[in-house]
Amino acid sequence: MKKDYSAIIEQNVTEMLDAIKRRIEPEDILRIKEAFELAREAHKKQFRKSGEPYILHPIAVARIIAEELELGANPIMAAFLHDVVEDTDYTIEDIRKHFGDDVAFLVGVVTKKKKDHYERSKQVDNYQQILESVQFDVRALLIKLADRLHNMRTLDSMRPDKQMKIAGETDYFYAPLANRLGLYHVKSELENLSFRYRCPQEYAEIEMLLAQEKENIKDMTETFLSRIEEIFSREGIKARTEMRFRPPFSIWRKMKNKGCDFYHVTGKHYIRIIYPNMTQLSEKGMSLHIYSVLTDVFKERPGSVANYINAPKENGYQSFHVKLLSPRGKWEEVHISSERMVRNSRLGCTAERSEKNVKAWLDKFREILKDVAHHSSEMDFMEGVTSSFYNDDIMVFTPKGKAIILPKNATALDFAYEIHSEVGQHAKYARINGRLSSVKTVLQRGDCIEIGTDENVNPRPDWINHVLTYRAKKQIKTYLSHQKHIKYILCPHCHPIPGEEVIGFKSQRNGITLHKRNCKSAITLASHDGDSIVPVNFEEDPDFLYPVRLVIRGIDRYHLLSDLIECITEQQHLSMADLATNTIDNIAECTIDFAIHSVRELNEAIESISSIEGIDEVYRVYI
Repeated sequence: MKKDYSAIIEQNVTEMLDAIKRRIEPEDILRIKEAFELAREAHKKQFRKSGEPYILHPIAVARIIAEELELGANPIMAAFLHDVVEDTDYTIEDIRKHFGDDVAFLVGVVTKKKKDHYERSKQVDNYQQILESVQFDVRALLIKLADRLHNMRTLDSMRPDKQMKIAGETDYFYAPLANRLGLYHVKSELENLSFRYRCPQEYAEIEMLLAQEKENIKDMTETFLSRIEEIFSREGIKARTEMRFRPPFSIWRKMKNKGCDFYHVTGKHYIRIIYPNMTQLSEKGMSLHIYSVLTDVFKERPGSVANYINAPKENGYQSFHVKLLSPRGKWEEVHISSERMVRNSRLGCTAERSEKNVKAWLDKFREILKDVAHHSSEMDFMEGVTSSFYNDDIMVFTPKGKAIILPKNATALDFAYEIHSEVGQHAKYARINGRLSSVKTVLQRGDCIEIGTDENVNPRPDWINHVLTYRAKKQIKTYLSHQKHIKYILCPHCHPIPGEEVIGFKSQRNGITLHKRNCKSAITLASHDGDSIVPVNFEEDPDFLYPVRLVIRGIDRYHLLSDLIECITEQQHLSMADLATNTIDNIAECTIDFAIHSVRELNEAIESISSIEGIDEVYRVYI
């Protein structure tokens, strides 16, 4: 049966206008109708891949902006018109003439700029254009997110390769962006739709298992909810309860993170308790009152409380979380929230649209974009932006109680760089909740961290693998890029160091590889590819250290180990990276890792160690 698209179009527009007439002035309603009519005229000859009239897409985007994000008249008009300049003969000046500068600005920002040459790539340049809009107004980002959300909701009409491209962009850029804007529901839906089209078989399997789970636990959860409602009725608490199941993508991510199957994933659902905004108590007081009443009846899981009311997530999320033991012996995750908190979780940065509120969001983005603007590398640019958006965050504290927001799984090094670049550059150790710890230690929500510094400590190449924040990565990379780079590749089998007899072999792919002259690989290369031999000048450089390992054997005695350590650190001024010792039948064997500049330093160390009383044998082994 052929669809009556004219009726469908009129119904959608009428429903949207009915939804917004309570909060938008009549004269603005008329302007919104005019924007719709212009969009309908502009797109009248265009159709979507599904065969539907194209105008249904701008209408859907406008409905998301108007009904789901609750924005004002100008963004709604821009949503109707967002593809007009890009896909039709209308220009930005036409938009400006009909609807003013503000609508023209918003349409201009979300219109992709066609170029003969893209600085990074078409996709990345588009991301950058979108982000640059935040220099002026966050509404343009929201229109782009609404556009992406509807495209994802209707992705089934696309070819599989197009589905993968659009889903990949969504996972990489748009879902994290929604998260950082506090649009939790948009973020969750985008992630889930992306998963559905990227991995349809896995998605379908989890969806089926989730449906079975809902049926299996239905009686148990209804009993638990009824018990909660009885308690509220008895205590005179006005609150509603609801059961919410997490979407397939969220469950799949938990499975991967925990390394388990569907049946062993916890937290596939949670219970939400929502109380009215206007109560005699403050929001915190009301949440704690409900928590107190519930924990008088149900056993609370130790350490399960998370107070996001006092310490909201960086995207603005607030709630009070706790896990309670149900009558059936299962831990149930419970979120206690006010109606305001629930609304804010849905609307994110648009929920409380005061000048101060929006300015805080814009300032955060401006700082990020200013910091990454100088990067010429495509991946550096995207790494800088997305690492600032991605997923959850934690709040930790300085010893003076200052709160610091970091990404989940950030380390003490991230914390150090967040405090100050100099603290990060010279971070030697951390005290986490008073306990001495490595600066590479992953932090947990609520940790109190103190960083110990040393002017002689500087970033090492392995640090880059132990930080998450863009600020830390940038500072470490900048420091390392300014250090001298060794001109040669060292053979991984013979480990040459300056001062040894070496030989070089030139390769078109890898440059010059150095070997000791007695290295088996060097002998083989010389016999097979003698023309690649090149002269080399492998001299000691004060900026380069080479790791070595010594094995030391001797007769055990009192103070042998301390004499050995003193010899290496105090007499030879070498820094030990690792030490292991084992004593059997009065014979001590020590393995020590340290770094030297040349074979001269190594020989001096061996000679000095050999002179220690009781030492019988000292030799190098390869790491």
